[in-house]
Amino acid sequence: MIVFDKLWQTMKEKGISTYQLREKCGIDSKTVRRLRANDNMETKTLNKLCAVLSCHIEDIMEYRPD
Repeated sequence: MIVFDKLWQTMKEKGISTYQLREKCGIDSKTVRRLRANDNMETKTLNKLCAVLSCHIEDIMEYRPD
């Protein structure tokens, strides 16, 4: 399973709120809910997150065996 626990930690370290994420990234609240629920994400959304947070993909998500 892919989980986004690292996303919230990276956001905290960089001082970015979910509000700022929506404003800077153009990510809607539905997508934020899907991230919190570890639902499927499009690669373009992951790309936006990495760009806004100036980080690598492994800084926002990780694989955990089911």
